[in-house]
Amino acid sequence: MTTISATIIALNEAGSIARTIRSLAVADEVLVVDSGSTDGTPEIARSLGARVVAHAWPGFSAQKNFASGEAKHDWILSLDADEELNEDAQAAVRNWKAAEPKAAGYRFRRRARYLGRWILHSGWYPDFKLRLFDRRRGAWQGAHLHESAVVQGPVETLAGEILHYTCDSIEDHEKRIEYYTDLAAQEMIERGERPGPARRLLVPPWVFIETYFLRLGVLDGPQGFAIARMAARYVRCKYAKAAAAEGGRAA
Repeated sequence: MTTISATIIALNEAGSIARTIRSLAVADEVLVVDSGSTDGTPEIARSLGARVVAHAWPGFSAQKNFASGEAKHDWILSLDADEELNEDAQAAVRNWKAAEPKAAGYRFRRRARYLGRWILHSGWYPDFKLRLFDRRRGAWQGAHLHESAVVQGPVETLAGEILHYTCDSIEDHEKRIEYYTDLAAQEMIERGERPGPARRLLVPPWVFIETYFLRLGVLDGPQGFAIARMAARYVRCKYAKAAAAEGGRAA
């Protein structure tokens, strides 16, 4: 039987870490890498049988690679602290463990809960994520954000879903946009991208149209409208921050 280490990176996730850990009972080890929580996250994780390692925050990919390196087993099942495996996914992993692995990595569909509704359109579903992989043949990549596991070898899809509990309020979403657009703007600058006036003017409304109409966000109700509006805001903020930073450097 194949053994698995489940890894979670966390910072002040006391409200959700227990749900994540409980969904990982199929793993042979649950490892939480904590980057300085002050809300009791490590204590909650330990009370549920997880091993906790403290490690200062180096960035998303670097922290997840650190977690993979600290794990006891070569097969890594990685979840974020606001996610869980649903019952079908747990059963799929259990069945997979009993067979000989045929691929280097396995992906799941991910379904997001946003403002109290499970989102089925808006470009958010099915959001395939490679989360089970052999660390000898793969690692996390990505500079500042949009990290992803990349493996050398075939990738297959397992049944079931990762359930992703995202924003409970528009205010929460706005805070996330403020944080993540800082990182996204930095990535643009490092790639040498310079969003000109036309791009800053035209792309945000196009993103709204694409998300709400072409990706059928209209079928996700008021939440779909909010997702489209916030997607446009994300792009607008990212471009504005990148342009401002580039202008400051030029000055």
